[in-house]
Parts: sequence; structure tokens; C-alpha cells
Amino acid sequence: MSVTPGDTPCGFTRTPEKGPARLHWAGGGWAVEGRPPDVPELRPLRGLEIDWPGEPVPLDGLTALAAAGVPLTAEHAPAWVPAELGALLTDRGWLEHAPDGTARCLADLRREEHSVRLRRLAHPVGEPRVSIVMSTKRPGLVGAALAQMERQRGVTAEVVLGLHGVAYEEVREAVEGCALPVRWVEAAGSVPFGEVLNRAAALAEGDYLAKWDDDDWYGPMHLSDLFMAMTYAQADVVGTTAEFFYLEPLKTTIRRTTFASGAKYPSEVYSEHVAGGTIMASAATFREAGGFPAVPRAVDLEFLKAAHRAGARIYRTHGLGYVLRRGLSGAHTWQLPLAHFLKVAAGQWHGFRPSLLMEAG
Repeated sequence: MSVTPGDTPCGFTRTPEKGPARLHWAGGGWAVEGRPPDVPELRPLRGLEIDWPGEPVPLDGLTALAAAGVPLTAEHAPAWVPAELGALLTDRGWLEHAPDGTARCLADLRREEHSVRLRRLAHPVGEPRVSIVMSTKRPGLVGAALAQMERQRGVTAEVVLGLHGVAYEEVREAVEGCALPVRWVEAAGSVPFGEVLNRAAALAEGDYLAKWDDDDWYGPMHLSDLFMAMTYAQADVVGTTAEFFYLEPLKTTIRRTTFASGAKYPSEVYSEHVAGGTIMASAATFREAGGFPAVPRAVDLEFLKAAHRAGARIYRTHGLGYVLRRGLSGAHTWQLPLAHFLKVAAGQWHGFRPSLLMEAG
């Protein structure tokens, strides 16, 4: 099964305007309504239902559609379909929710999760060497953050910590209990946040650097998905949408798909903005951009600006494997009141309710 560079989910539509169509074998290839599939024309569809031919046929066309993020499904899979692909195509749980055409629609979320699983199967990546860069002032959060890093699949990871006004003795137990290689640097609390990140990044030995925030949640395929997006988008810097938020004082999860202005906030697009806690860049791109600006706040934004000025292509992929934790505004460098997040919520749930791709248990 082969995938061409043009088979990407760029332009994926979160809320489709039309129902499903049928995909069938037309003798020389796969077809929709008698015509070869055209991905831009398929974007408004909820998905494609596969009608299998009576004998084995090439699956490259299916793989290309999966790589493009087109949701595919089938009631059964013939024995000649690879087991992993067959299991995914016949997992029809995402169809159990009826679409209602709104951004609040749970059916659309389940559909996008299914699409991402198909993309992962169609875009296999190697084991890139990734250095996870994290600065922290909160030693009590380090153990949980390292545990999430250990869960990462599909990458060879190491950790570089910037202990910001924190002594190593305060995190020794968590570091020594971590299965990943961990290096660290201690910096006084008066050192700007960006400079602490840079000092940690100087210890990195990976081919790629990924920024990590100590108080957020990351799914086990977070880094692998970032690298996958970097590969198919041929981007220099990637990150996710800032989409799911857990409002800790309210014990509420919200999903944002628009800004407060009402402007849409799509994924799978080239953009100058990605969630700061999800930035990934090659080590070469990181150096060309000058590293993290040595400022106390807005480090992510300033880095992205510098990368853009340096000619980097920035790409924003799906945000289903990431949840930002929000406490009271004074506890964050990105200071917005909780009311702001409720205002922009497309979906709202009581308790911790992330995407299924978080594999939160």
C-alpha cells in the first residue's frame, strides 16, 4: 500500500455538510458514483461506505483516501484486507452519534477521531529522536509530566528539564523513577522563562525539539502525530490547535473551535499560530529561529514570529491529543479569565472529558 506526498489531510472539514457516499470498485480502480475519488470534492461528505468486490483488488486507493483523512467505513472486511486496516474500517462506533450540523456535535468529534486513526495507519513514521523540552517552577507536577512523556509511542524520546527556581533535590525522586533519559539545568527564579527553556534546549541531543508544559495533558501519540504532520505537510514547525481545555476550578472540560470573535479555528492548515505547549521543530529550524526568546512571557508567540521571519513553514494539526489545564488566570503566563473560555466553548462537559485519542482511561 503506497501513499503519495499529495495524500494529506490538509483542508479536513470538521463539520461536513452532506451525508455519506459509497466507494466501490469500478474495474480499474476505486470510484465514488462512478468517478475516481477527488479529495476536495469529498471534503463535504461525512465519509465513504465501502462496497467490497468479490475478489482481491489493490488497496492503494483506499490508503490514499485514509492518508487524506477521508473517513472510511465498512460493515465487514474480506480476509484479503490487512487485519489492522480491516479492524479500523469495521469499527463503526463513530457512526453511533447522529450529526446535527453544529460545532457542538459529538458526532463530528468521533468522526475526526476516526479520521486521525486512519491517517496514522496510512502515514507510518519511523522512530524520530525527539528531545522534550520542559521548564517548570512546580516540582509537584514533574512526576506526572514525566509519566506522560513515558507513554509516548512511535518516537525515541529524551527529556531536558529547565528547573526554574527549583533545586534538583526537589524532583530527584521523579527523575530517577523515569524510564526515559533525563538531563536538567537549574536556573534562578529571576531568569526569564525563555532563557530557562534555551538553557535546557542546549542539552538536547534529538533531531527534533518538542516543547512541553508541565500542567497540561498529552495523549500517548502526541509526539508521533506531530512528526507525522511535519512529514506530510513538509513543514518546519508544527503544533496543534488549542482546542480542549480543562477548567480546574469549575471541574469542566470545554472544546473550542472558534475564537471569541466567531472566527473559525481549523486544524490541518498552514498557520502562524499553534498551541504553545505543542510546538515541535527540527533542531536545525530551532537554531535558525534563534531559539526561544529570552523573555518572561509570550515565549511561544515570539518564537513562532521569529520562525516565520526566518522563512519556516508552520503547520497546525489536530488538537485531539492535547488538553490545556486552566486554573485562575494569575497561575498562567497566558492570562485570560475562565469566563473567556466558557464564552468560546463549542462543547462543554462536567469533569475531565477529553477526546478518546487521549486514551485517558
